[in-house]
Amino acid sequence: MQPTASPLFGPEESSPRTAERTTRAILLINRNARSGKNDVSRVLDRLRDGGLQLQEERIDRPLQVAEVLKRNRDRADLVIIGGGDGTLSMAADALVDARLPLGIIPLGTANDLARTLNLPLDPVAAADVIVAGRQRRIDLGWVNGTHYFNVATIGLGVGVVRRLTRERKQRWGVLAYVFAGAELLAHVRPFAVDIETPTEKIRVRTVQVMVGNGPHFGGGMTVSESAAIDDGLLNLVSLEVEHWWQLLKLLPALWRGREQTTHVRTIVGREFQVTPVKKRRRKVTADGEVSARTPAHFRIAEGALSVFVP
Repeated sequence: MQPTASPLFGPEESSPRTAERTTRAILLINRNARSGKNDVSRVLDRLRDGGLQLQEERIDRPLQVAEVLKRNRDRADLVIIGGGDGTLSMAADALVDARLPLGIIPLGTANDLARTLNLPLDPVAAADVIVAGRQRRIDLGWVNGTHYFNVATIGLGVGVVRRLTRERKQRWGVLAYVFAGAELLAHVRPFAVDIETPTEKIRVRTVQVMVGNGPHFGGGMTVSESAAIDDGLLNLVSLEVEHWWQLLKLLPALWRGREQTTHVRTIVGREFQVTPVKKRRRKVTADGEVSARTPAHFRIAEGALSVFVP
């Protein structure tokens, strides 16, 4: 899907917006994001100089993002969120309901959505992107009633999330994902699931099922080299190994998102159902936050949100 004209600032081919036009913006900064406690005064100055009238809200937990949006959506023309992928994911449902364009100030550990959108990771440069006013419509994933931006997982990824404490992410950054995954390797146990699409049903033994909307997850790993966040499709990837050492061999392929690899099954579609064969219900994470339990129904929410991009 191609970038669309901005409903706020005019066609994207036009010159950057100037200070003569004032637009109301809700600014939400997650103070507990990895870089959330950094001085953001230059970011605020850049946004105000660009003509934005800011209603600033400081939050200390991602759940507050949705609460603030619901209270203020009728008093703003756009939303700016400073935080990481978890903060953005917790706001996804409220953003869809509010129907407001989204500006992103990357302040998290992995910032996978920012990488997908080719946003600068420098906060001031990211503010410049918002001021310029160019928008692009993107898809969202959806699992059991919850929207997400990047990837939802069942299996190994849930254990990684449990080990990703705030302290570890503050200390190690993206390497925290690597260390958490390494700790789990010896405990990897395959489980059986049925994967259903509108046309087929297959049973697999897997250690992790990932359903990606965008290409990136986990600090730069790639769901699929062909995935795009505006192609109207989801990419389901199942890691089908029996022993932990086989996962080590898969790491280079996972980093690059190679689809045709032994022990990696990839299915592309708009809708999936994943159901464990045994009755035990498994947790589902969406962008690093536990959001549901199996059986998990996934679908694409095509063109669900407009975001500011370079």
